[in-house]
Amino acid sequence: MCYPLTMDKLSFYEKRDLKNRMKMSKYLESLPYYCLDFFIGIENNTSSLTRYNYAMDLNVFFEYISENIFHKKKKEISFEDLNKLKSRDIEQFLSYLSYYSGENNKVSQNKERGKARKLASLRSFFKYLFNHDLISSNVVSKIETPKLHNKEIIRLEKDEVSKMLNAIENPLDFTQKQKSYNKNTFERDNAIVTLFLGTGIRISELVGLDIDNFDFKENAFVVTRKGGNKSMLYFSDEVAMALKTWLEKRATLPISQEEKAMFISLQNKRISIRAVENLVKKFAKIASPLKKISPHKLRSTFGTNLYRETKDIYIVADVLGHKDVNTTKKHYAAINEDMRKSVANVLQLRNTDQ
Repeated sequence: MCYPLTMDKLSFYEKRDLKNRMKMSKYLESLPYYCLDFFIGIENNTSSLTRYNYAMDLNVFFEYISENIFHKKKKEISFEDLNKLKSRDIEQFLSYLSYYSGENNKVSQNKERGKARKLASLRSFFKYLFNHDLISSNVVSKIETPKLHNKEIIRLEKDEVSKMLNAIENPLDFTQKQKSYNKNTFERDNAIVTLFLGTGIRISELVGLDIDNFDFKENAFVVTRKGGNKSMLYFSDEVAMALKTWLEKRATLPISQEEKAMFISLQNKRISIRAVENLVKKFAKIASPLKKISPHKLRSTFGTNLYRETKDIYIVADVLGHKDVNTTKKHYAAINEDMRKSVANVLQLRNTDQ
């Protein structure tokens, strides 16, 4: 038997999944009917966010080929049309992505990573159609992925971490209005930044935390990872103290008993991702004015510091929730730097025994 659910009965992750599905359905309204079959086919192996991103990318692709190649409505593009596409058409599409006019005539730009993501979306789509014998050839499989250059790794050094935490506690550089605001949010902001720096969790993981995810006897909490898997993570006494201080403050606020979110806004509802990004940016700017620090950069800071303390790349990968250790190596350049330093004196050129 099915029971109707209201939005207030859904968890943070269920609400997020529902919103992604609703946004995806709007794109599907203008895409060919077989696109829906594709999304149903990949549903069990992908997240709702991945499918929503695929829908956006496919919408851009079908708009391009409908206007520049087939000169018909997106919905009217058939399998026969897709079979007519040549490698050159896909390459021209990737070139078009550099600058193009999207919704509301807004100019969109894609660099190498944006093009690579859209190409990955097309590969998944064309692979599905080809494997289901809906098209006779997979032209997209012949296109090489744009070369991706390593991005500069931005993170906070130890002294900058201290400055950031001190800025939350004593915001000397704030305006009077900002100081007044900070007085109401100090405990929460300190707990959020300390949890980021002490555990390296993602911003979506932090926003999705509920009070009952925490066990202070074990200094542990359950986090929902990308893809929906749950992991048990542990935190230090320093992080525990910041969290307990915030919970004491939270208990004094007029919050609905049904609101289980660990971190809430001034409206006494679950804090948003945008609000967390803004508060991190605000305090990080005081600690390091020239670095653009986001919650993900705090994750990079944690990952680098954890490796420096443990010298174990596999522990770092596990704590960060990376399925592939190569992802960890790729994102934390300082790890490779430390490795090079550690082996500098391993080789002995002269025999000192003589």
